[in-house]
Amino acid sequence: MLTIVDVSISAVPPLSMGRPYVTLNLNGMFMDKFKPYSKSNAPITTLEKLSKALSISVEELKAIAELPLDEKYTLKEIPKIDGSKRIVYSLHPKMRLLQSRINKRIFKELVVFPSFLFGSVPSKNDVLNSNVKRDYVSCAKAHCGAKTVLKVDISNFFDNIHRDLVRSVFEEILHIKDEALEYLVDICTKDDFVVQGALTSSYIATLCLFAVEGDVVRRAQRKGLVYTRLVDDITVSSKISNYDFSQMQSHIERMLSEHDLPINKRKTKIFHCSSEPIKVHGLRVDYDSPRLPSDEVKRIRASIHNLKLLAAKNNTKTSVAYRKEFNRCMGRVNKLGRVAHEKYESFKKQLQAIKPMPSKRDVAVIDAAIKSLELSYSKGNQNKHWYKRKYDLTRYKMIILTRSESFKEKLECFKSRLASLKPL
Repeated sequence: MLTIVDVSISAVPPLSMGRPYVTLNLNGMFMDKFKPYSKSNAPITTLEKLSKALSISVEELKAIAELPLDEKYTLKEIPKIDGSKRIVYSLHPKMRLLQSRINKRIFKELVVFPSFLFGSVPSKNDVLNSNVKRDYVSCAKAHCGAKTVLKVDISNFFDNIHRDLVRSVFEEILHIKDEALEYLVDICTKDDFVVQGALTSSYIATLCLFAVEGDVVRRAQRKGLVYTRLVDDITVSSKISNYDFSQMQSHIERMLSEHDLPINKRKTKIFHCSSEPIKVHGLRVDYDSPRLPSDEVKRIRASIHNLKLLAAKNNTKTSVAYRKEFNRCMGRVNKLGRVAHEKYESFKKQLQAIKPMPSKRDVAVIDAAIKSLELSYSKGNQNKHWYKRKYDLTRYKMIILTRSESFKEKLECFKSRLASLKPL
């Protein structure tokens, strides 16, 4: 495992020290609160050290690196609303395991993030120790009360993050060097760029502007503006009506240009509260707290009504189509809960009354999953990371059987079989 130096953030040093933008850690080092930094001062330089940090053998690390590129990444095309296609990649299982460990052991465990970054940011790793959630709702909340908003969209963000930027993230933030550095840069890029679908891409995208973004945020704060970035969406807001963002937009464009990151001109706009309700990440921010647009609440109500009509039909609640529609609707209702909407409890209660029900198909799927686990267990794979994932997924699939007494006997049988297959 990595050697981690315990770090806590103290109060901002007095202005008389001439350093109003730094915090002091336990090592007596001044850290810039506008820049991400690592909680560990122990450099990783070799594959042996990287192996210990990730709990993956050197031999396995080398084997993953030697996989053919088309096996590491399998191309997928996903249709967009505008008719174009989004290029994403699915990972080889061994690549997925490796990148998952990089996220958990390095990005999530070590990096302390400045407060203006949202998205792939663990709440506990916060410069201000505020432990706020870093999702789109919290990002929108930062702009509540805004009268004018500038939105800047980075075009094809992942596809334009070059391996040189990836190298600087690992080297300058995380102190990873030499052999270990080159290995991680190769593992996290394809054809010299970051790709959508790679597990590490969101963290790298969040961190790749670390060298210059803090200066832009300082400029924004001096002007009384709020700056946030949620992966590729930069938002700057002012509580002044008709604020002139031309200077701030120029700073942002220069920052992105220096890193060869193109701006999506079509999606880069300025919004004024006088012309329309201001929305950030789909939420209205012209209140004290983020709110869903009223038409969205109406659509959720209509979706629940349609689902009730479906549920009234014979055997519908056991169908795959119904289950998919129910999960989609529940996801939209949960958005109401996230913004503390008054209709959340009522809508949730209505959905709980029409939950999907189990079928013989579920029994067959679970039985096949347990047989697969039994085979893997017999081969001694119960200590593997992927085995635990399969085991947990199988347990999750069994939950639906608890909703019907007619499947009680089958459920008990499955529980008994699983009890002897626990991961190590």
